[in-house]
Amino acid sequence: MARVIADAPVPAAAAVPRRRVRAVLAWLHLWVGLTVGVVFSVIGLSGSALVFHEELLRWQHPHLAAGDTRVDARVVDAIVERGREDGLRSLQFPSESMPTWIGFHADGRRVHYATDDGRVLLVRDTGSDALLWLHDLHTHLLAGETGEQVNGVLGFVCLGLVLVGLYLWWPARGRMLAQLRVYRGPPIRRWLTWHRSSGVLLLPLLVLSILTGVGMIYHEAARALLTGAFGGEAVLPAAPERPAAPVQWDRVLRTADSAFGDARLTRVSVPADDAGTVGFRAKQAGEWHPNGRSTITVDAAGLQVLQASAATAEPAGGRAANAIYPLHIGVAGGAVLRWLTFLAGLMPAFLLVTGFLYWHRRRQARRRA
Repeated sequence: MARVIADAPVPAAAAVPRRRVRAVLAWLHLWVGLTVGVVFSVIGLSGSALVFHEELLRWQHPHLAAGDTRVDARVVDAIVERGREDGLRSLQFPSESMPTWIGFHADGRRVHYATDDGRVLLVRDTGSDALLWLHDLHTHLLAGETGEQVNGVLGFVCLGLVLVGLYLWWPARGRMLAQLRVYRGPPIRRWLTWHRSSGVLLLPLLVLSILTGVGMIYHEAARALLTGAFGGEAVLPAAPERPAAPVQWDRVLRTADSAFGDARLTRVSVPADDAGTVGFRAKQAGEWHPNGRSTITVDAAGLQVLQASAATAEPAGGRAANAIYPLHIGVAGGAVLRWLTFLAGLMPAFLLVTGFLYWHRRRQARRRA
């Protein structure tokens, strides 16, 4: 009797709730996608452009690429003294891809300085620079902290959309390849298959972009989650306080550069007038982050390294948290990942257009019926 009951066909009534759930999810996927998809598309398209931020900046301002990567302590001293009263917070070291000093100011300005004499080459802000405007649009929706939080909520909505789309697409056993087939016509079938097949094939890229983007917005929670699951960060002793003293930049730079044998200094925080220490960011071999996550603290006289934290020595959770940003911007896997990240940014707009065309054609067909 038990075998007969097990082999009996499922009553048709039992499938009704499943069909209703599927219908509700399909309705939500359609209308949430059509209404919020415009914002997703704007965020994605701006992100695609920002993947090649430095290349576009050099194309706009070719003179920025004419310098070299020299690090002159006298130039650093001049830039810091001139910029401290103007809100200069940190300086990014020159690199092969951008051979200028870059000053980050409290009001959001970025100033490029020549490496030979510290003269100002370019002043950028969101009101005058298209790339910084795109960056503000992508990260803050041009609305400051509020826009960033809205961006985070929309990220969860977008994640739900793609997962619901995967559920609606999921085929019966043995039908996986058939469900991925793309048709040229008729129009309803064409737009439907283009929409669902591209979404499924590029789902890993979309999910990676969404999760890393949300992880950057809620970075403290993401770091706590990752370090709790895969190993916490090493607790470092605080750098000892030092009496106020003028910064001896020639010694400070040499001492900081010697803290790690395989590291490259990438950024220095501008110390206050009464500070007795200078803090640096450095990138070690094997780090994905373009500026590295290793930190160095040197006394203002440049006599000793007070603290050195190697990002590559962090537990797995800390390293995973440090990987969120480079994965999001596509610098963790060379040129291939950069182009895949660029493609992922185009996908929300493509899915919006194909989803709209499918809905529009189906609506016209129903009216004619």
